[in-house]
Amino acid sequence: MTIKASCHCRATTFEVSEAPLTVTQCTCSFCSKRGSLWAYYTPSQFKLTSPLKNVSFYRWGSKTIKHGFCATCGCGTFTETPDWSTGKPDFDNPKISVNSRLFDDFDLDQVELVVIDGKNLW
Repeated sequence: MTIKASCHCRATTFEVSEAPLTVTQCTCSFCSKRGSLWAYYTPSQFKLTSPLKNVSFYRWGSKTIKHGFCATCGCGTFTETPDWSTGKPDFDNPKISVNSRLFDDFDLDQVELVVIDGKNLW
């Protein structure tokens, strides 16, 4: 089941190959200010359907995570990141975190919410 997503102005669009089983709310300073609910995918499960030039990127701290946002309206869209499931970056297994709040025609209330204490973890 492909799920389509778009930013507020629709200049940045993408799709994922399946519905998330969970979405993650991170309490770190960046994620909490951004207000995203993250769904995680492999690169093969994600497809940017708008031109890459419509996306800008922000890197901070260790510069290992590439945070995407719409270059027109500023909505946080997706993040390119190594796998952090072991607590350390695994660059051989990249992940795409998508802001599930941007899913079109999808009921997020039906998906389990997981909270990560990013404020105190890193």
